[in-house]
Amino acid sequence: MLNLGRFVARSAIYWPQQEAVVCGSQRWTYADLDGRSSRLASALTDRGITRGDAVGTFSSNRAELVETEIALYKAGLLRVPINARLGVDEAQHILADADVKFLLVDAEHADLAVEAVQRSARDIPVVQYDASPGGLPSYAALLASGAADPVSVDVEEDAPCVLNFTSGSTGKLKAAVQTTGNRLANMRKRLMAPEGAASVSERYLVAGPITHASGMGMLASLSRGSTIVILPGWSADAFLETVARERITTTFLVPTMLNMVLNDPRARQADLSSLQCLRVGGAPISPQRLRDAVGLFGPIVMQGYGQAETTSGVTVLTSQDIATAIEKDPELLLSCGRAVFDTEVQILDDALQPVPLGSKGELAVRGPDCVTSYWNEPDLSAETFRDGWVLTGDIGYMRDDGYIFIVDRKKDMVISGGFNIYCTEVESALYEHPSVSEACVVGIPDDKWGEAVKAVVVLKPGHSLEEDVLVDFCAERLDRFKKPRSVDFVDGLPVNRNGKIDRREIKQRYWAGSARTVN
Repeated sequence: MLNLGRFVARSAIYWPQQEAVVCGSQRWTYADLDGRSSRLASALTDRGITRGDAVGTFSSNRAELVETEIALYKAGLLRVPINARLGVDEAQHILADADVKFLLVDAEHADLAVEAVQRSARDIPVVQYDASPGGLPSYAALLASGAADPVSVDVEEDAPCVLNFTSGSTGKLKAAVQTTGNRLANMRKRLMAPEGAASVSERYLVAGPITHASGMGMLASLSRGSTIVILPGWSADAFLETVARERITTTFLVPTMLNMVLNDPRARQADLSSLQCLRVGGAPISPQRLRDAVGLFGPIVMQGYGQAETTSGVTVLTSQDIATAIEKDPELLLSCGRAVFDTEVQILDDALQPVPLGSKGELAVRGPDCVTSYWNEPDLSAETFRDGWVLTGDIGYMRDDGYIFIVDRKKDMVISGGFNIYCTEVESALYEHPSVSEACVVGIPDDKWGEAVKAVVVLKPGHSLEEDVLVDFCAERLDRFKKPRSVDFVDGLPVNRNGKIDRREIKQRYWAGSARTVN
């Protein structure tokens, strides 16, 4: 039995006046964070939210998301973070699927959240983080209603702790069930990281969404008295200014963000001297971009690989690895690194048997941070989780020195700007247009986004259509980050031996000559 919130309570004893959370004008000490999170835990409990109940958040980055996470740990509640970029249909699905009992939102998502609750036909109280005169109940009032007494509900290690919703193989959202034990293992791994453990001198910048990889390691930092600095909204200028002003020592960027920083003319004049570690992950990154990053930031750049199903990073290519690669082993820049701490990685064939070193197969991952099921998805769980192993759906190989190289994806997925986009979902929108006869969607190399959505389309005889018209058509039916970035009109699409559109052949046309072949 344990409670993850106790690590913050202990930090409040060890370092009560140390800055714990910084976001804009908000600057909370560990004493503040511990007290506020206990009040929130108490307030939720007083409203009938009991151990194991699901509490959702639907908000862009803000300080209150940190105390909400800690409060839910303390009260033994199930955290359901809703991606701030999702639409009302997807939010409604999450609320119903997770059986959310209480929802916290920011002003930006308030109307959407209320609509999603109404569509779900569920009685879900919605509280707004921002001041809401005459509107939704306010977070300030909720917090004030809670008692300041410490809250710490013991839970089992295998108790669900976080539902991490990601897109399924057909575009349907599915939730990886991260247990308390998985989150504890994540914390341990972060504290055993090759670049060094978090400490009271660390100032970690959450530059991307807290609901994604940027926020995954916060608890480890908070357990060691580090300062969490939150960027409310992303821009290269805000990143550079915050690093300099707050003397940031560590941060995480997806390749899209890194590209924006590298392309910003102000980056060369910015004060980046405080940075000691820059982690990159969440999407493919080219060897040249890694070289460019080292050129700007110095030999502090590292990259890694992980999934929602693994809670933590699976592999890491350390800053020393990257330096070695630049100096004498260029192939190594194509690697996602080696397994971290207590994680095991195997490369398996279709019969789920290990393949020889250097041979390609599916990556399988095992460790205490790996989840064992999807929420309410027994069939999909049985396909993905086998005998303690997570079948990642990624195809790669392992060198004899343990470095892992991902060369393709088994599933039809595009990772653009760190977000997963499924081809079939985009194709469904394309087929709704009356002029479209056939369509195939693939991910193509993109310097800015890592990958970009390309639509390859055959029009019906006698029809004509402009690229921008079709893109706008899709944008009306999809979340904005899923729409095609470009469209190629062709006379016909290749088919495989089964008479199905050959996505692989189409994809290869766009990846020919690229150092990476991830679809």
